Amino acid sequence: QVQLVESGGGSVETGGSLRLSCVASGNTNNRFCMAWFRQAPGKDREEVATIDANRGTRHAEAVKGRFRISRDGAENTVYLQMDNLQLEDSAMYYCAAPTAEWAGRCPQFRSNYAYWGQGIQVTVSS
Repeated sequence: QVQLVESGGGSVETGGSLRLSCVASGNTNNRFCMAWFRQAPGKDREEVATIDANRGTRHAEAVKGRFRISRDGAENTVYLQMDNLQLEDSAMYYCAAPTAEWAGRCPQFRSNYAYWGQGIQVTVSS
């Protein structure tokens, strides 16, 4: 089992910045994929960014150039630096990880993520 705990959310005005953190504990090592998803009210949960065991990253088109995912392998922590936040970035943000069978790769589909954090709210206002 893997436990994921997010922190760093909050409220910010448009154009502002926040940094989210997610700490993984339990049956982990630093050779696994970690990802950020978000879900706004009335919308599906969508992938925001992923980082694999080799620190290869993937960012959704909507956040490219504004958000950046990174990880601290020694502490099993993944970060999401969010700059130039816009109203449409308001959502509950979730940290996620797949099972060990993915061997450090990041799945393409949300359904392949087995472990989820409790979520943390990000609110952007004008």
